[in-house]
Amino acid sequence: MQQQQPMKRQKRGARSETESGEVRVERGDGSVSPTQSLPRPLPVFLFPAELVFYSGQRSSHKRVLTLYNPFTSTITFKMLCTCPSIYSVVEAEGSVRAKNCVDIVVRHKDVSRRHWGRRDRFRLEVSGGGQRGSREVWAELRGGEDNPQNRPTPSRQPHTPSLPRLSYFTTSNAARSPLQLAVLVVIGVVCVTLLMLPFHSEPNPLVPSYAHVTITQKLVCAYTLGLLTMAFLR
Repeated sequence: MQQQQPMKRQKRGARSETESGEVRVERGDGSVSPTQSLPRPLPVFLFPAELVFYSGQRSSHKRVLTLYNPFTSTITFKMLCTCPSIYSVVEAEGSVRAKNCVDIVVRHKDVSRRHWGRRDRFRLEVSGGGQRGSREVWAELRGGEDNPQNRPTPSRQPHTPSLPRLSYFTTSNAARSPLQLAVLVVIGVVCVTLLMLPFHSEPNPLVPSYAHVTITQKLVCAYTLGLLTMAFLR
């Protein structure tokens, strides 16, 4: 008596993926459904791959990341970090026009000894043309100054096996309260008023003598007004 071997039952709706990234769905009757293309991640061209800060070198407290857009359409980006409280990022979110690039300035705000050897992770999320992509950059704070002879070999492995959740940086306009805006407006009005007053050497019957200003006072007002203008433009 011949022993019957159990027949392998064909799974209905089996999925198979081709080398080009297409997915074919095999039906129970042996037919194949139309192919479906999986969305590929958007390549992110971000340099450098690591940020190193040195506590004893003030010029290294600010690093620059350059994001390139070689595509034919505009892309948008947003920066995240595991510890955004000790970093400040200029233009943490924005857009890059086609065939263009943008510099993202990252500044370390706390280079005290307790943070020496600390490694944090940045992630840049990019989207455009219906695709999304991301790129991660490690940042490390080291003691002393940047000396090539004493420069340690960067570790490929993170110091901590479990990474904290990444958080978005808050933009300066969102963090500004109405009270802060009112104070800035008042300061701006005062500076403009002082710039319109005459000098001590210019007699003016319409303006009392105690209201005349010096050249130094006008220079200070002009400088303050320039800083306020930059703050509002950000």
